[in-house]
Amino acid sequence: MTQTPLIRRCAFLALLASMNSYAETCPAWMQTSLGKLHSKDNIQLCEVMHNKVALVVNTASHCGYTRQFSGLERLHQQFKDKGLVVIGFPSDDFNQEAADSAEIAEVCYKNYGVSFTMTDPVSVRGEQAIALFQHLAGQTSQPNWNFNKYVLDAQGKVQGHFSSSVEPDDPRLLSMIESALKQ
Repeated sequence: MTQTPLIRRCAFLALLASMNSYAETCPAWMQTSLGKLHSKDNIQLCEVMHNKVALVVNTASHCGYTRQFSGLERLHQQFKDKGLVVIGFPSDDFNQEAADSAEIAEVCYKNYGVSFTMTDPVSVRGEQAIALFQHLAGQTSQPNWNFNKYVLDAQGKVQGHFSSSVEPDDPRLLSMIESALKQ
């Protein structure tokens, strides 16, 4: 079926209206475009997190907790079709991140098989922290080490903050994710 110019224009206007209402419902701290790890692509946090439960984690490639990438990937696989997004934010705020994004990508993608969203390195602490982590710190506390985990509900409200020592398969973390997914 061939679309007439009027039908194409109406479809375009409907798309534009939905994009505008989407931008209006996205909180300012989520209106961020970040580089995707070792890619020319960008990640629009509003698009990735919109109406999704999110597990936000600050990561580092040369940390004793780096092995948690495996557990985070299992969480991603277990809950991605139920509405969970896992997002990793590499950071050198604790001096344990590789200086080269290619090396970070190798650790994540090749060594641990990560398929969840990973950003280019960002700051997660203090005044230099990206808006998301400033928001998280305002609702709970800023990361005190690598692999802090924050569970956000589909409206972006922090449901819980877990320290580095809490493994991705910890029953408390799993329970909070499952509870947020049921809301």
